[in-house]
Amino acid sequence: MRRELTEEESIRLLGSVSLGRIVFTDGALPAIRPVNHIIDGGDVIICTHEGAAVIPDAASGVVVCYEADSIDPISHLGWSVIVTGIAQLVLDPARAAHYRKAVRPWVSGSMAHVIRIRPELITGFELVDDAPSQNEQHIRNGAA
Repeated sequence: MRRELTEEESIRLLGSVSLGRIVFTDGALPAIRPVNHIIDGGDVIICTHEGAAVIPDAASGVVVCYEADSIDPISHLGWSVIVTGIAQLVLDPARAAHYRKAVRPWVSGSMAHVIRIRPELITGFELVDDAPSQNEQHIRNGAA
């Protein structure tokens, strides 16, 4: 069964994992890149290497999506969260340095740029077991 998550639940779950995917436009085509993130005050913070395709657009602010999930491959239960918002470079040197220390990149190399995604739209869902619990089965069978 699919259960919609509140914005608060979605941000909390997003903060419980460190790897997600940024979705943006690259040369008029959709592009997706896996990146690590942290959550700061409800904003998604990512670090990227020099030459990353999203950098030119983030310099002036661009609409992106950010998705992360945790779904068990056997039970198929878990959750997925999508944040849509404006991505902008973090230009304050002290703030950028703080974020570079906080975000642990999943690839080696220098992370030259920090991007903040300010959510405009947050959606999430949880895939939960739809089998009734033992207590629910007793109630359905007439036992209280």
